[in-house]
Amino acid sequence: MSNAIKPVRKAVIAAAGFGTRFLPQTKAMPKEMLPLVDKPIIQYIVEELVQSGIEDIVIVTGYHKRSIEDHFDHTSAELRSNLKRSGKFELLEQTRKISQLANFAYVRQKGPYGNGTPILNAEHLIGDEPFIYTFADDFVVASPLRFKQMIDTYSRTGSSVLTCIRIKNDDDYDRYGIIAGNEVGEGLFNVRTIIEKPGRDKAPSNLASVSGYLFTPDIFNHLHTALETLEPGKEFYQQTAMQTMIDSGKEILACEIKNGRYYDTGNKLEYLKTVVEFGINHPEIGDEFKDYIKSVSVV
Repeated sequence: MSNAIKPVRKAVIAAAGFGTRFLPQTKAMPKEMLPLVDKPIIQYIVEELVQSGIEDIVIVTGYHKRSIEDHFDHTSAELRSNLKRSGKFELLEQTRKISQLANFAYVRQKGPYGNGTPILNAEHLIGDEPFIYTFADDFVVASPLRFKQMIDTYSRTGSSVLTCIRIKNDDDYDRYGIIAGNEVGEGLFNVRTIIEKPGRDKAPSNLASVSGYLFTPDIFNHLHTALETLEPGKEFYQQTAMQTMIDSGKEILACEIKNGRYYDTGNKLEYLKTVVEFGINHPEIGDEFKDYIKSVSVV
C-alpha cells in the first residue's frame, strides 16, 4: 500500500430512522434491532465491518434507539449471573464478545432529513481518514466480504468506492440510484453520475448503488457546500456532494460486488424473506426449519 493511502479503520452506521414501515412493532423497538433468527440486523453489519478490519464504529442514532447502545454494551450483571447459574457458558461468552467487537461511539442525529446528515454528524470523530458509511437495515452477504472487496479497491486506487449490484427487476430501477460510468477494470467502473430512481427506460445501466460507501475525507467539504445551498424543506442527500466531488476531479469507483447477495430488510416483505433464508441456513435449526417450510400448505 502506498504511504499516501491511509488505512480504513473507521465506519459510520446510520441508525436514526423511525422504522414507520414496521409500526407498531417499532414504537418501542428500533428496526435495526429486529432479529434475524437470534441476532439483530445491526449486529450482522457490525460483524462484517469488524471482519473487514474496521476498529472504530460510530452509530448515528435518534432519541428512541437506546437499546442499540445497550446491545453493544457490557452484559448486565443480572444476565451474567443468570447464565452462570444455568450453566449456559457458551451463551455467556457470546454476549461478552459483542461488547468487544469494536470501539463504539454514539452520536444523536441533528440536522435536515436525508442520508447526508449522519455523515456530517460523525465528522468530528472521523477526521481526515477514509471511512465506510453504511446503513443498519440492508447489507450484502458476499465472499470475500463486501466491505473487504471495497477496502481492497480503495487500497489499490486511493479512491472512494460504492457498493454496487446488478439489478434485474423493473421495479428496482425505481428504488435505487443507477450508475453511469466507464468500466476501468473487471467489475470496476469510474462513476460519471448516479441517476436516482430513473425508471427502466431512462436508466444508463443495470448497475445499482446500494447499502454502503467507502469515502475519502474529501466528502466532508462537498457535504458542507451542499448543506449551505440546501433549499428549506428539502432532503439533504449525500448524492449531491458525491456529484460535486466527481465534477471537481475526485474519482469515485463503483465496485460490482463479487459473489454477493443483497438483503434489504427495510420493508416487511423483504424482511420476512431474509428471515426465512437465514432460518434455513442457520446451523442449529436450519434442517428442521427447511422441513417445516416445505410442509406449510399454501392458502
